[in-house]
Amino acid sequence: MSVAMRMSRGGSKKRPYYKIVIADVRAPRDGKFIERIGSYNPLLAKDDEKRVVLDTERAKHWLDIGAKPSDRVARFLDAAGLLKREARNNPNKGKPGEKATERVEEKAEKAAAAEEAAKEAAAAPAEEAPVEEAAAETPAEETPAAEEAAPAEVAKAEEAPAEDAAAEDKAEG
Repeated sequence: MSVAMRMSRGGSKKRPYYKIVIADVRAPRDGKFIERIGSYNPLLAKDDEKRVVLDTERAKHWLDIGAKPSDRVARFLDAAGLLKREARNNPNKGKPGEKATERVEEKAEKAAAAEEAAKEAAAAPAEEAPVEEAAAETPAEETPAAEEAAPAEVAKAEEAPAEDAAAEDKAEG
């Protein structure tokens, strides 16, 4: 007779509660079982000691006899130190594909080129300082005209909230 360590669901709708049982593999999930060795309440906090209750002596006995645990029960047994469960994730599955790797390499090359250009640009201004000073003096003469335009823009900006408030009053009324 093949024996499995698995969970049997109880509880009401959307409020699950599981019994960890030893059952014949041919028996239905919530049907007849040989022995109950623990319980699992997923509604409790993960650090709560009553979330998983397991009779370790009986679990060890059934493992020695040859009972096969389900994936979830194997996790519980691994946490209890009774069974070494291998990780089931495929580490290669999470790696990026060829095209994504190429895009990352291209991006790194562009970033390196940008850094080199920035270094060259930082070295070049020291040599061209007199030209930049002459360019800086020219906008200074045009500054008064820019100041005259600025108050007009400020006035328009002040009028806009007043118009919005009037529109809101009409909408409320």
